[in-house]
Amino acid sequence: MKFIHTSDWHIGRQFHNISLLDDQRHVLKQLLEYLEKEAVDALIIAGDIYDRAIPPAAAVELLDQTLATICLDLKIPVILIPGNHDSAERLRFGSPLLRQAGLHIIGELSQITDAIALQTKDCTVNFYGIPYNDPESVRHHFQVEVKDHNEAHTYLIEKIVEAKTKSCNKINILISHCFIDGAEESDSERPLSIGGADRINYEPFTVFDYVALGHLHRPQFKGKEHIRYSGSLLKYSFSEQHQPKGITLVEINESGLQSIETLPLIPLRDMRVIEGEFQTILEQGKTDPKADDYILIRLTDKQALLDPMNRLREVYPNTLQLEKIGMIGISETRSPQDKVAKHGEFELFKDFFQEIQGQPLNPEQEKVIKSIIIDIHQKEK
Repeated sequence: MKFIHTSDWHIGRQFHNISLLDDQRHVLKQLLEYLEKEAVDALIIAGDIYDRAIPPAAAVELLDQTLATICLDLKIPVILIPGNHDSAERLRFGSPLLRQAGLHIIGELSQITDAIALQTKDCTVNFYGIPYNDPESVRHHFQVEVKDHNEAHTYLIEKIVEAKTKSCNKINILISHCFIDGAEESDSERPLSIGGADRINYEPFTVFDYVALGHLHRPQFKGKEHIRYSGSLLKYSFSEQHQPKGITLVEINESGLQSIETLPLIPLRDMRVIEGEFQTILEQGKTDPKADDYILIRLTDKQALLDPMNRLREVYPNTLQLEKIGMIGISETRSPQDKVAKHGEFELFKDFFQEIQGQPLNPEQEKVIKSIIIDIHQKEK
């Protein structure tokens, strides 16, 4: 059996008030192509399908089109769980009917021990899912005392292990949306709780043949190679600029796990950080073949600049954030009169004049400006 593991689509997400829907549509098209090319037997989505509990209509439409193509046109079953960004109640609406079309939504804690058995000519595989939950919901549903995420998750896994031992199927896969202790996080993830109480241990997962995880956006495994985060479809913060994004192709048979392969996804627009001097970046942008990428620019210039953001957007139209790291630590507060004039307002005016006129102040102009600034400070006393 071959299946693709993916997670953290965050459909409907905005980045610096820019909709990423077209970017998401672009990589979801690549996912559809991989599903067909690799002739997979199932698609697993490990939570955070939407970016918020009440997604915009356009996001719902995109998900509807995507799942309809997979289940109805490609005839590939889909198994998904809600993540912490999703509303489990909304996501699982109509799930009994959708199951008949091949869309299996594990959206309630009462479903965790109900295996979804998929069969191929080589083997039958049981898929179990744990929808995102918190300790309070586990306490309420099972009437059991658990103090944190780790205890709650361990309890749920024990329930599933008890169920799977009664099954005749030897191959068992778990889908979960959680934060395994020690795994690497990114800036774009929403914390599950405060103070590290959301971390869980990886050891209880080891009894499964593969664990398809969601929540963390960096592709990685933790503890054992088969306990894996596929990572998000796209980069959702500048901290992820060097992270490769993709989906995970898994092959398994009656003997167990056979292979794990990452299939890359090429974004419509990449997310990059560019650092350097203002004029250098402007010249670079004129010939940059990927000038439409989402850009964070870090300027190393030590002098003030006139309207740098708009001027940078002339060459990098999707410049979303600007940091003036060259100005950090430069003090512009000095004592009155000549020190203020020399290192404060005067330096700013010199930079402003240079930007406007394209040439520096001459000695006579400098003398006049210094005199004006000193005169202003004297009048303020």
